[in-house]
Amino acid sequence: MKTYLDCIPCFFKQALEAGRLAKASPKVQKRILDKLAMAIPKHRLKKSPPYMGRLAYKIAKKQTRCPDPYLAVKKKSNKLALKLYRHLKKKVMTSPDPLLMAVELACRGNIIDLGVKNCLDVEKEVDDFLNGNFNIHKPHAKATFRYKEFKNALRAAKTILYIADNAGEIVFDKVLIEEIINKWQDKDLVFAVRGKPIINDALIEDAFFCGIDKIAKVISSGCDAPGAILEFCSKSFVKVLKAADLIISKGQGNFEALSSGHNHIFFLFRAKCPVVAKHLNCRPGDVILTPS
Repeated sequence: MKTYLDCIPCFFKQALEAGRLAKASPKVQKRILDKLAMAIPKHRLKKSPPYMGRLAYKIAKKQTRCPDPYLAVKKKSNKLALKLYRHLKKKVMTSPDPLLMAVELACRGNIIDLGVKNCLDVEKEVDDFLNGNFNIHKPHAKATFRYKEFKNALRAAKTILYIADNAGEIVFDKVLIEEIINKWQDKDLVFAVRGKPIINDALIEDAFFCGIDKIAKVISSGCDAPGAILEFCSKSFVKVLKAADLIISKGQGNFEALSSGHNHIFFLFRAKCPVVAKHLNCRPGDVILTPS
């Protein structure tokens, strides 16, 4: 997906938020915005938004000398999401279509996305989940929620690469992965996280904390962008990606990075951004499950 002009203000908001989370002074925050303003003219719109997102956070981290501004938020997200685990499992087990429910829950977990929403009230997000306060439109649009095709692709795949998005959200992913394994025991499943801190995206330590390593092989993509941009990924990750029968790409950033020119991918996320919703011809808040 290319970068749209409406994406540019978001880059500034995200960089400013990172600076504030790092407890930078107003002077340093201003310097972050100044550096980003100098970089924006060099950014080609044909590149995906995660390219500039990566640069914005590199600027913020360098100016604040804080390698992971979202560390405390990620830990909090993981702990709060794990408290929901039994509730999530119960919803799946009591559903007439457990796999569909697990897919929908994985999408609902995509609420924990600080890069898009710029919302640090994770507790409120979790409370909203428990109280059912979600804008998930039903019936699902056939053009953007292709569950039957996804199920057929799962059935046929031997090796599956699941590319993760955010900390906390990966607990919801865990429930979906467990349901896939429960339904088809012959799957070889690999779970990939980011290589370095970027916003609240999940890292190796988050995956282990949430127990993903007990149900899938956990690897790092090597990427330090808020989306799996292959040129910034490790060679070992790209090798796994190319060898996979099916790739499940979670989250909006991974959609933006991988939606052009890659086969065997199903994108699973919520369209939280008006720009992405317009790009997909859907509404903000819609659940997306679509092949590349």
